[in-house]
Amino acid sequence: MSSPNKITKLEIFRVPPRWLFVRVETEAGIVGWGEGTLEGHTEAIEGAYQDLQERFIGWDADQIQDIWQHAYRSRFYRGGPVLMSALSGLDIALWDIKGKKHGVPVWQLLGGKVRDRIRVYSWVGGDKPSDVLDGAAARRAQGFTAVKMNATDAVDWIDSPALLQNTVARVREVQSLGLDVGIDFHGRLHKGMAKQLAKALEPLSPFFIEEPLLPTQPEEIADLANMVSTPIALGERLYSRHDFRPYLERRAIDIAQPDVAHCGGISELHRLAAYTETYDVALAPHCPLGPIALAACMQIDVSAPNFVIQEMSLQMHYNEGADLLTYLVDPTIFAVKNGYVEILTGTTRVLSLLRRATYNSAGPGLGIEINESLVRSAAMKHSSERAWRNAVWKGEDGSLREW
Repeated sequence: MSSPNKITKLEIFRVPPRWLFVRVETEAGIVGWGEGTLEGHTEAIEGAYQDLQERFIGWDADQIQDIWQHAYRSRFYRGGPVLMSALSGLDIALWDIKGKKHGVPVWQLLGGKVRDRIRVYSWVGGDKPSDVLDGAAARRAQGFTAVKMNATDAVDWIDSPALLQNTVARVREVQSLGLDVGIDFHGRLHKGMAKQLAKALEPLSPFFIEEPLLPTQPEEIADLANMVSTPIALGERLYSRHDFRPYLERRAIDIAQPDVAHCGGISELHRLAAYTETYDVALAPHCPLGPIALAACMQIDVSAPNFVIQEMSLQMHYNEGADLLTYLVDPTIFAVKNGYVEILTGTTRVLSLLRRATYNSAGPGLGIEINESLVRSAAMKHSSERAWRNAVWKGEDGSLREW
């Protein structure tokens, strides 16, 4: 039996554009990286990590399941976006450590691969969609075969039908380039408008519609799913198997989109992949985040039979001050070709743990190499700046609209 590989250090780094990286180090000198980003609530996550530091320094890093269960269950209050996002970053880092310790990619520890490459999509347009045709042409030139775009700007509970026709026209434009198009309703539309837009888009056969209503509405989303043939996708604001349960039991969704940085990390995403497969629901992890979260998603993407496509944030409209590839030593590992990214295997460079050398290389674990010096310098500069916040939208009458 191997001796425990105790956690000796847990650090967090707030870096541009809006990400929170986690670095875990063990007494054997193995370093694992995670991502616990919760967009717009950075300070809350930082507070949650103070608690995780106090609780898990000195624990055996190999005992991922035991740490996960204690982080989730040993306190009276559990779940929700803050606690689950903090747990996610720690969990991802522990899987990175385990893969590095054994010299294999994480996906090998999850049962091996069922595919050789991963289909990906990226964004066109921004929060207020317009002129998406040029953006879609640029994505096609980058090698993408599928894109996602926001459906609408701010919309009232019941609003002008003309707003919806503009959306239909934009989708037609992007499809004219031969791209599959996912349309993100973003929970901005209320039931009366969402039904109309879903029906108007149905003849265009979009790839999927995402968050047609707020995730507090499983019954209404199930009703909408029965109205149209378009695949319904959601999950970024669901934080565990328990949160997904009512949607699956009501047959409300066709595509599950859990976010590895919000749902409990690789451990829970792996469980969610199997859980959703039981209901014949496809898996398309949500990931408008950084390279660590993307690499973590890809471990599941490789090994889950029901995986269909992976979101990536390359040159996304939120990425101001840094982009998906900024903090990578080798940015070519996420190169897109004919709509796909190759699985992360890297080059295996085993360093002697007897020399207590820091194992921070590409290959085993998550399969990426983080530029630690750049992360540290960016975090130092960014620590005095205001953390990212989403926009707050109001209607012409001054009332709050969904963002």
